[in-house]
Amino acid sequence: MAATETVAERPDYDPVALAESLASAADKSAKVLGDFIARQAAAGKSMVTDEFGLTQAFLELAAKMLSNPYRLAETQMNLWWEYSALWQSSMLKLMGQSTTPVVEPAKSDKRFRHEDWEEHFLFDYVKQSYLIAARWLHNTVANVEGLDEHTRRKVDFFTRQYIDALAPSNFALTNPEVFRETIASGGQNLVKGLNNLLDDIERGNGQLKISMTDSKAFELGVNIATTPGHVVFQNDLMQLIQYEPATAKVAKRPLLIMPPWINKYYILDLREKNSLIKWCVAQGLTVFVISWVNPDERHAAKDFVDYMLEGPLAALDAIEKVTGEKDANVLGYCLGGTLL
Repeated sequence: MAATETVAERPDYDPVALAESLASAADKSAKVLGDFIARQAAAGKSMVTDEFGLTQAFLELAAKMLSNPYRLAETQMNLWWEYSALWQSSMLKLMGQSTTPVVEPAKSDKRFRHEDWEEHFLFDYVKQSYLIAARWLHNTVANVEGLDEHTRRKVDFFTRQYIDALAPSNFALTNPEVFRETIASGGQNLVKGLNNLLDDIERGNGQLKISMTDSKAFELGVNIATTPGHVVFQNDLMQLIQYEPATAKVAKRPLLIMPPWINKYYILDLREKNSLIKWCVAQGLTVFVISWVNPDERHAAKDFVDYMLEGPLAALDAIEKVTGEKDANVLGYCLGGTLL
């Protein structure tokens, strides 16, 4: 009786749909890039910048390294020996023999937790190859003599960023988890990720502005900040909101609430069930809340005194004009409380 052959099932996906998705993402990326270049040109900014002075710092590093060729040659030989040991170990592992890793990631390193990084010959080789190169580069830079402390710290910091950026876990073809998901989804995971990246760049006007939440999850006046009110005064730093009374009679003395500068005015009116503003209105209080401006370059010269004069003091003057009352209760927290 002939043995039956088991054939692995291939994932079902539409190659035409995948091609269309990739083409759409390519068109979108071209538009985002074009808009970014146009904005840079309009602002008179060069596409090549060195704001951190890295060129000079790494030129100094290179000069100091070349001034001690013996140490440089020694580090190169150590690198060569480690790669030779890795090659020998990998060949033995490929032939099914038990081997000891040449280098292992730190126990706290979460990038290489997936079992394939250790069990799969190719991914294990890529992982160890990266770790050897990373250790060599970091030690080579860290042991260079003659650099001033500021330059040493700068090149050390940016070298570590460079090393981390080149980790194989950051690339689809050398990350076993991404590789498996790509096969399983027919490449749709890559298309989705690319579209998310383009959306983040577009949202940041050419800069990467990573979305941490669903920006469309809340709508003012619908499922957040639902207590009725309207703006009765504004200046360069704030708007003053007066909330509509909810009782037949209201207290004579109004209440002014000042949130900190970094919070939206509705920080105390997020949901109906836990809204302090709604509760205060329900107690018969006439409630006013300061809504601070989102500062930009126009507000660069504003200081604490300006926030005090144009914040609570201006608000109290406006409240007196609206209500006719010279006295008011004032509630502030965080920087809002500091202004008091």
